[in-house]
Amino acid sequence: MLLQNAGPFLIFAPLLASAAPSCSLKPPRSAAVSASSGIQSGGAANGSDVVASAWYPGWVDFTASSISWDKYNAMTFAFGLTTSDVNTIEVGNNATLPEFVSAAKDHGVAALLSIGGWTGSQYFSPAVATPDSRTAFVNTVLGLVKQYDLDGIDFDWEYPGRKDLGMTCNQVNSADSANFLLFLQELRKTDVGKNLTLTAAVGLTPFSDGTAPMTDVSQFAAVLDRIAIMSYDIWGQFSATAGPNAPLDDSCAPTKAGSATSAVKAWTSAKFPANQITLGVAAYGHSFNVTSTAAKAGSNSLALYPAFEKAPMATTVDSCGGTESVDDTIPFADLISKGFLNSNGTAADGMLSVFDSCSQTPFVYNPQSGLLVSYDDATSFAAKGKFINDQGLGGFAVWESTGDKDDILLDSLHQAMGIQPDCS
Repeated sequence: MLLQNAGPFLIFAPLLASAAPSCSLKPPRSAAVSASSGIQSGGAANGSDVVASAWYPGWVDFTASSISWDKYNAMTFAFGLTTSDVNTIEVGNNATLPEFVSAAKDHGVAALLSIGGWTGSQYFSPAVATPDSRTAFVNTVLGLVKQYDLDGIDFDWEYPGRKDLGMTCNQVNSADSANFLLFLQELRKTDVGKNLTLTAAVGLTPFSDGTAPMTDVSQFAAVLDRIAIMSYDIWGQFSATAGPNAPLDDSCAPTKAGSATSAVKAWTSAKFPANQITLGVAAYGHSFNVTSTAAKAGSNSLALYPAFEKAPMATTVDSCGGTESVDDTIPFADLISKGFLNSNGTAADGMLSVFDSCSQTPFVYNPQSGLLVSYDDATSFAAKGKFINDQGLGGFAVWESTGDKDDILLDSLHQAMGIQPDCS
């Protein structure tokens, strides 16, 4: 998950709002049925409300009218950042968080706060490392819930027990996943925690036991309402070649870097119920500087997985003091405003494009600028929507809500999944 500068950290009193009645969102009656255990029996798989969710980037000035509230039933504000003090979670631009919560509740949408993110996961490990720290962290989280009248908390720990992933200065312990589970169990046992929606944004493979992905994460399913698999950022400036940002499948790819298909298989094989899994989908793409020679497979067709030039992509200093590539992501809406795509989301005149049948994602190339973008469009979102239904998943989570344009992507998901409001 991406995190930009969240700005200054301010403290505001909570703005309370009562929940408004609303229609619920239902999956098609033909959705697959999958038995499960855990906090919820819910999810699209058994006919209860489908999870239609997204993250809202907290560094963007909040405008309630920018969100199509009737097409969601959960919205998550990103981010609260862990700190070296277990009693403090810093909420970036929290001047807008009360407005966000109020607007969500006015529209009958669950309001969650995501804790962590790429630059906010540094101190998760010590926060859950001991019984005393876990209790203190539980109280800190509950304090935020009370202060902002939240309906739930999303934990975006990137990544427990993994030194090879996440920020280089993240504190990591081989017992991170085990301690995380103990923390969640303690949080869930509290009077307030019993009624909270608790979610986690997760990687392509199950939580690490310190050496390898866990083979049984069923205890997490017993305390989490759901997880959102972040099946994006799979190819980027860190990759050897250009490739799909958010591949639906990679079994047919020359390099198997991961995909939604392999991730769902990994989590369900580790005993996490399918109907408690939401698929993270990307309303943005990754860009690559590619020469005309490398980009073209023919006179008017694009090559897949071409070499790209990293030199023009300058580096910046990250919050750990190390260097990282500048942000190469482009929101779907910006692909339209910058002329890569037409207003309906199709490739614009003068652009070269290809739809990769393996990853089920498109690429667009500007021959003038030499910029190749791997992204998602209405067709790839429809394929992911069908996949959600076919696999009996609980729903979707969009990163992030401001990236779409005129709901082109969101509407494609709704249509592919057969989601309809139920006002009975």
